[in-house]
Formats: sequence, C-alpha cells, structure tokens
Amino acid sequence: MPTEVRSWHLAVIAAYGASGVAFSSWVSRVPALRTDLGLSPAGVGLLLLCMTLASFASVSASGLVVLRIGSARTIQAGSLLVGAGLLTLGLGATVVRSPVAAAVGFAVIGLGTASWNTASNVEGAAVERALRKFIMPRLHGAFSLGTVLGAVVGTWAAAAAVPLAWHLGAAGVVVAGTVVTAGTFLRADRAAGTAHDGGIPAAGEPSPSSVLAPPAEAGGTGPDGSGADGSGSAGNAGPGGRAQVAAAWRDRRTVLLGVMVLGLALAEGAAGDWVALALADGYGVSQAVGAVGYSVFVCAMATGRFLGTPVLNRHGRVTALRACGVLALLGLALFVLAPALWLAFAGLVVWGLGASLGFPVGMSAAADDPVHAAARVSVVSTIGYGAFLCGPPLLGFVAEFTGVRYSLLTVLLFVVVSVALAGQAARRARPAV
Repeated sequence: MPTEVRSWHLAVIAAYGASGVAFSSWVSRVPALRTDLGLSPAGVGLLLLCMTLASFASVSASGLVVLRIGSARTIQAGSLLVGAGLLTLGLGATVVRSPVAAAVGFAVIGLGTASWNTASNVEGAAVERALRKFIMPRLHGAFSLGTVLGAVVGTWAAAAAVPLAWHLGAAGVVVAGTVVTAGTFLRADRAAGTAHDGGIPAAGEPSPSSVLAPPAEAGGTGPDGSGADGSGSAGNAGPGGRAQVAAAWRDRRTVLLGVMVLGLALAEGAAGDWVALALADGYGVSQAVGAVGYSVFVCAMATGRFLGTPVLNRHGRVTALRACGVLALLGLALFVLAPALWLAFAGLVVWGLGASLGFPVGMSAAADDPVHAAARVSVVSTIGYGAFLCGPPLLGFVAEFTGVRYSLLTVLLFVVVSVALAGQAARRARPAV
C-alpha cells in the first residue's frame, strides 16, 4: 500500500473514531446534565430534540457543503463545531446552569456532527476505491470503538465527579484537534478526478496506478472547470452543485438505497432508544441489567462491522445485506418473543450482528460513482436520518398501546423492506464520459 494511501486511510479512521468519542462523551454524562439543570425526562428529551433537528437540517445541506468546500474541510469544520458545542454544553450545565445554553450546545453539536459524518462517508468511499476492497464497515467499527473509549472516560469522569465543563471542554479540544490534524491527510478531493472508474474490482484485478493524481494529471479540466470526469469535488456548490443534489433526489437507485438504509438504521436506532427500557419493563429486570443488554447489542454490532468486511469482499454487498437483514429479523423477533431472559440476550446478539452493515454498506453503494458521491451520500444519509428522527416518536406511540417490548415488532416491517431492496446495493458502473 502506498504511504500516502496508508496515511489517508488512517486519517479517515481517526475521523470516524473521534466522532464516536464525541458522541459518547456527552451521552455518558446525561445523568449529570439532568442533575445540574434539574430537568425532568421530558426536559432532557427536548434538549435532545434540539440536536436531532439541527442534525437533520445539517445532513440535508451536507451535499452542497461538501461540494462547496470539499470533504476534508467539511470534516474539519464539523469537528470544530462539535468541539465548540461540547464546550458550550458543559458551560451551560455547570457554569451558567441554563437549559437554553445547553440547548444551544446540543444544536451546535448536531450541526457539526451530521455534515462531518456525511463527509466522512465520502472520504471512506474514496479510500475504498483507492484500496479496491471494502472497508466501510470497519470504518464504522472505528466509530463504535470510539464510543467505547469515550464511554470509559465518561464513566471515570462521572465516578470522579468531574464537572461537565471540564470533561466536555477537554473532550471537545481533543476531538477537534485530532480531526483538524488528520484532515491534512485526507485526499478524496484530490483523488476525485482520477481516470479509473473508481470501482471495487473482483479478486485479482490490478490496483489503479494513479489514484492520488490530481484532476489535471488525470486528464485536465472539464468544460465546467471540474475534473475531466466532471467531478468538481470542491467549489461546486453553485448552480452545478445544486443540480447534482437535485438530480440525486430524482435518481431512483439513490432514493431506494436511502429507504433500504432507513429500515436497517431503524433497527439500529431502536436498540439505542428502547432496549434497556424494554428489558426493564418487559422482562422485569433492573435498570442495570437493561444497560448491560444495550452494551451486548453494541458489542455485537461492532463485531459485525469488523467481521463483516471479509464477508463483503468474498460475497459482495447484496448477499451480505440480505444475510444481515435476515439476522436482524430473527434477532429482533427472538428478543421480543423470548420466553426466557437468556434467550432475549441471545436475540440481542443476533440483532446486533444483523444491524451492523446496513448503514456503512448503504453509504458505500451511494458513492459508487465519485462524480456524484457527495450528492448521493447526502441524500441517502438524509433518508437514513429519518429513522433517528421519526423512529422514537413512532415506537413511543405504538408502545402506548402494546408496551415497549412488543412495540419493537413494528421495526420488523421496515427491515423486511430493507431486505427486499438489498439488490439496489449492487455496484452500478460509472457511465462513460
């Protein structure tokens, strides 16, 4: 592997891992946040809604942002916003003790996180093309490892009664500093104009010889001032950039990929929102056992992301996604319908493995064509984020009638749709220019 590609790969891993650290840093201190601000559960929910709405607005605009300033600068800017948001959240809770200040912090975190994640997926897909093998699940696995690291530090900070301002402020500085430094090694914006088709080959195909060549070396500039292939990876958020995003929303495969991702993202998000409560209410266990159940799910999902990469390289996206969808169906059904607690925990393991590949493989498939990668990844991300925006109220409404445990059966319908749409992830060859 060329040194530049190795550095690029490690920089993308750092971007994903730092995002996980940032996420779990504030998640691990939610109890302290509630105590410092004297909030009810509904009040905490309103604060989190501020972040969710900001994230949805950010991911909707992320394609244009990436086209305007490039994926590397988007990642760096997003990390700076997240760092500032963490500091604002900590000061708002510990120093100012104002829910409004905390809400501003959450909103800034949401604005930074969503665009950062979209741009990271663009970079990750570009690294896949450079390495000519699937690595996106492992990149998302790096995010999972980052959440574990952040949670460990957060647990220590909570046990040591470290004020939120100090903990979240330090986390923000470390995260932003790491990502801004790593951003100098990101190369998707320079690699977007290479002459090869950017696809992931079958086993035995030769590696591209000029993946890091700038657009001029790969064939000069196109009529619109972009690379020879029309990529225009940065500085193209004018009419041309808006046209790319609009075209991505009209592209049938891209929208169907988004729907496929939505179902599996809902399977992932529902676990984070409801598993601990479903165990406590549905199986009559303590809150601590409920938290252990969620940890089992997260560990299974991280394992699936690391072990799923060889499966992808051997069997391809469609087979892997269908297998994951079936596992998610079986695991979720077992968790809900299990007659014994140990079977419910076994269901969590199978469920976590099944939910592991949907989001990363969907992002990879959306970015098959580097010319339209930013726009299509932003569309798929926006639709996928709908699971995190609409999932909690949908399941909460159903739970009013069925209870939390049995409300999770609703997710099965969405996963069935994802399995049916898995064929859309088959690689679409880049059209000839």
